[in-house]
Amino acid sequence: MQDIRDAVADEFEQVNHLIIEQLHSDVDMVENVGHYIVDAGGKRLRPLLALLTAKALGGCEAQHVTFAAVVEFIHTATLLHDDVVDISQLRRGRPTANAEFGNAPSVLVGDFLYTRAFQLMVQLDHMPLLHHMADTTNTIAEGEVLQLVRAGDAETSEAQYLDVITRKTAVLFGAACRGAALLSGEDATCCDAMEQFGINLGIAFQMIDDVLDYEGDPAVTGKNIGDDLTEGKPTLPLIHVLKTGTESQQGLVREAITQRSADKLADIVTAVRDCGGLTETRNQASAYRDKAMASLDGLSDSAAKQAMEALAELSVSRDH
Repeated sequence: MQDIRDAVADEFEQVNHLIIEQLHSDVDMVENVGHYIVDAGGKRLRPLLALLTAKALGGCEAQHVTFAAVVEFIHTATLLHDDVVDISQLRRGRPTANAEFGNAPSVLVGDFLYTRAFQLMVQLDHMPLLHHMADTTNTIAEGEVLQLVRAGDAETSEAQYLDVITRKTAVLFGAACRGAALLSGEDATCCDAMEQFGINLGIAFQMIDDVLDYEGDPAVTGKNIGDDLTEGKPTLPLIHVLKTGTESQQGLVREAITQRSADKLADIVTAVRDCGGLTETRNQASAYRDKAMASLDGLSDSAAKQAMEALAELSVSRDH
């Protein structure tokens, strides 16, 4: 990741400074919760994508730095809300904001971050960008509701799973890239290609997240193994077992999803592995990575383009 960030090192540092600056509020609780989750770090993939896209299209200006901070604020707001809905206790190796401060402050500070993001976008005075980001945040909200509806539903199909992760995760990856292209004044063809790069990268990234929920090291991933199972999320590794597993394996997984229980986690991990669920999910993630890479064909070669390609590769080879 550090090598990838080096392509936009100065701009990335500017984004970090802007994020801290824009967390300022006269209300102490806003700053306390905001800093708590922002200081936890994370990969900052979405703002990085915005910066790399801008650089690959000719140059990263101040407006791109502001937009990158916007994308990170929107993502951080979704994390705060997600953890409350999922009753999560651990993120990035430490207690979640809701575990530390309570549910109400987490939800309300999430609202603050959403609105701060739109305040920054208004300053950019770019109506096509504002229009797209309004649509994007609405789609993310729909994805959150869809995920809630699908929780505990063992009849969820692969297509329905893909719809959820596209709305909930991938569209913000796509918006980071499209927004940067819009600010660079690119035509519709280029904006579409950049958005497709981000969306396909986001799908691949989420699929690997779903793999790591069953084979990741909590010390590395910063989250507990089997969290998705506890939340009743029918992710692709589980859907594969329900489609190809033995009757007993299918029954095991179906019960765990409907009961939202990780009590038989070891048996389920074994079933997922024996049925090839992790391998199948990795293969599908690799296919989406390839689609993402193909969207970069129209770009001239540059350090930024190479970093985007490296990011696509990393999305499927990572262990956290």
